[in-house]
Parts: sequence; structure tokens; C-alpha cells
Amino acid sequence: MTARVKIDTIKNHRAVVTRHGGPDVLQMIEEELPEPQAGEVRVKVLAAGVSAYDLMFRSSGSLPGTPSVPFTLGTDIVGLVDKLGEGVTAIEPGQMVAGATFCFDGLGGYTETICLPDSEVVPVPLGVDPAQAVCLVANYLTAHMAMHETAGVQTGERILVHGAAGGVGTALLELGKLAGLEMYGTASGPKHDLVSALGATPIDYRTEDVVARIHTLTGDGVDVVFDPIGGARQLWRSRQALRKGGRLVWFGVAATKRVGLRVIPITMLTVGLLKLLRNGKRLLTIPDLGADNAWYRATLAELLNMLAAGKINPVVSKRVPLAESASAHELLERGEYAGRVVLVTDSYTESL
Repeated sequence: MTARVKIDTIKNHRAVVTRHGGPDVLQMIEEELPEPQAGEVRVKVLAAGVSAYDLMFRSSGSLPGTPSVPFTLGTDIVGLVDKLGEGVTAIEPGQMVAGATFCFDGLGGYTETICLPDSEVVPVPLGVDPAQAVCLVANYLTAHMAMHETAGVQTGERILVHGAAGGVGTALLELGKLAGLEMYGTASGPKHDLVSALGATPIDYRTEDVVARIHTLTGDGVDVVFDPIGGARQLWRSRQALRKGGRLVWFGVAATKRVGLRVIPITMLTVGLLKLLRNGKRLLTIPDLGADNAWYRATLAELLNMLAAGKINPVVSKRVPLAESASAHELLERGEYAGRVVLVTDSYTESL
């Protein structure tokens, strides 16, 4: 059963990147409601995820795929359908759905209302917190793809998760615990209690030699390393933490927050070089989450059902009002959070 709520909205408000720069470039605008085209649904947003990629798109226009200003950030939303486009029959008005804006065109999820193809939305079970549900659309799908489809983990294997207290990191630990894995996770000291609570042995990347610590704890290394950091030294060190026959799964460039966008081409070159090495260790990359719509819909539905059943419990660091999206970006830049930072609209508050 899914939630159905009567909706009455007159104007739309969304956060817009007015120019490239710091968090202050995010400004709210008022506009007419968007109209769904054929095959689309209009969604009244309750919660929208904030990601490190949002920070990169906001701060620099040189990142490939960045739209021209002004544009709206946000790759994932949960909300209530309030209007159907022509030809839509599988979704009903008032139904709560989760969806992705994979076809990023500058009209992302930092908004009160958005139109999405009906093929990109999945019904949300009744009683689920929208702020937790939105964590599944990008973070848990990424974790599921990396862990099961890319690495192909097996019960009893050892894994090392870098950024273990982050949005994807906590998702990897939750899914890894369900898969019966032996887990290790890097995080700063204040976040070690969370990493331990999620079933992993924490390692302080700031004060410990991660590779040496892994070999001390395991003997010959781990079977899989999940690395969202990037950078030449980071990837090489991740590879050194592997046992023979191990897999390094790379899926991000969080290092840009520390050293800037120049780390991206360096990372890509390093990835190419490491793929050429032949000594029993493999470097793997995950495909575009939106490339296989059938997988996307089926896996997101599975994760939503797991959330409804209490099998997973996404970590929401903070729920920030949409109008304060700049403060959400400041929070991410300071790194003073664990799990996911989520933007919530007035409609979310009213639904509580």
C-alpha cells in the first residue's frame, strides 16, 4: 500500500545556482508550476538529497556535464504525485514516489515541484520517512551496484570501505552486514562509534597507516576495497590493501573537496594504468545507475521494501529546509556530518 494525500499548490519555489562559486550562490526563486509532458508525472517534493557532486557542479563550470547558469541541483527526490501527463496509467495522483533526475538538465531536486518521466519513479511504501527513502535513490543504489553487481561479494569475504561514515559508506556497511561480510571502514575519530555500530572495525585515516593496519588485522589483506576518494596515491594504497585475487571498486572523486578538480584527470589516468596491471588484483568501476532502467526500478523497489520492513536504517545526518540549501552545502564542505544531508520542503514538515 502507498501513501495518497490531497495536494494543493499554487506556485513553485526552487533553489537556483545563480553563478559558480560558494554556497551563497544558491538563491530561491518563485515561478509558475511546471506542467508534466506526455509520459511524465508532476511530483510535489518532500525530500531531496544533497551530494558531493552538487558541490562540484555549484563551485565550478569546468566539470563535464555542468549546465549553464542558472540551474537547479539535486539528483534524487521523494514526493507526492499531484498531476499526470498524457499516457501515464501506472501511477496515481497522491501516491508517494521516489525518483532520480539522472538525465540532468539543470532542473534537479532542490525544488518544491518537479516533473519526471514515469519510468524514473518508484512507489514508496506507506509509513516510510521520505528523508530516509531519498537516501536509497542514489546512495544505496550506488552501494548495491558496487557491492553486488560489480564486486560480486560472497558471504564471509572481507571488505574495506573508505569514507565509511558517509552516505554511500554507511549504505555499504548496512548492505555488507546483511550479506555476512567481515568489514573495515575508514573514518575520522569522532565517527568511529557510528562505523562500529554498523558492524565494521573503524580505522582512523588521519592518524593510522590504513594499509599497515589492514594487514595487521587480516594478515593478507581484504577481498574488496570500495574507494570513492580517488587520486593516484589513494588508489594505489587501496590496491595495496587487497589480498591476491582481490577487487578494487572505484566509484568517485571525493578528493576534489581537498585538492580541487585537477584530481579528476589524475584519477582517470591512474584507473587506466591500474587496470593494465596483471598480478591477480583487479580494478573495477561501476556503470551509470540509470543505464539499466529495469535494474534501477527493481532494485530501488527492493530497497524501499527493506526500509519499510526495518531491515535497513539509512543515516540522515540533518534535515535542512529547502530555503536553507546554502547552509546544507556549508555543512558538507566542513565535513561535519555522517550519512546523508537531506533538504526538506514545507510539505515534508506538514506531513509529520
